[in-house]
Amino acid sequence: MSVTLQSTRFGEVEIPEEAVIEFPLGLIGLGGSRYTLLARNEDAAFVWLHSLDDPALALPLTNPWRFFESYEVEISDDEAERLGIRADGDTAVYVTVRAAESLEDFSANLRAPILVCNGLGHQIINQAPDAPVRAPLFPSMTEERAA
Repeated sequence: MSVTLQSTRFGEVEIPEEAVIEFPLGLIGLGGSRYTLLARNEDAAFVWLHSLDDPALALPLTNPWRFFESYEVEISDDEAERLGIRADGDTAVYVTVRAAESLEDFSANLRAPILVCNGLGHQIINQAPDAPVRAPLFPSMTEERAA
């Protein structure tokens, strides 16, 4: 069975029902609770977290380890248990991307990652002390511009 996504950005898209991600607690500052991930291909650096409830709502996301090798997500054991998150590798981690006109101004929110496990999504507050809200995605370009 499939679900039809009506998107102002991508038009009509058919997605498998198992690709629907339910966010029982929602997303920080956004409405709706049903989303899906859209990508051009499996190896895409960026994907879209698209709302199934709002045809105009789509957020760019990325896997944080593509850009930040030493990135860590820290949550309490109680929080992980409450959300059903296990440390056995079955949880996908994404961070939201703030796009800009130039690549050197692109940034990622490492403070509030999105965790997806077994069809459920949760946006959490990362307890790691070095997880900024706006981490430059292309820091070498920023450094070159400053020099």
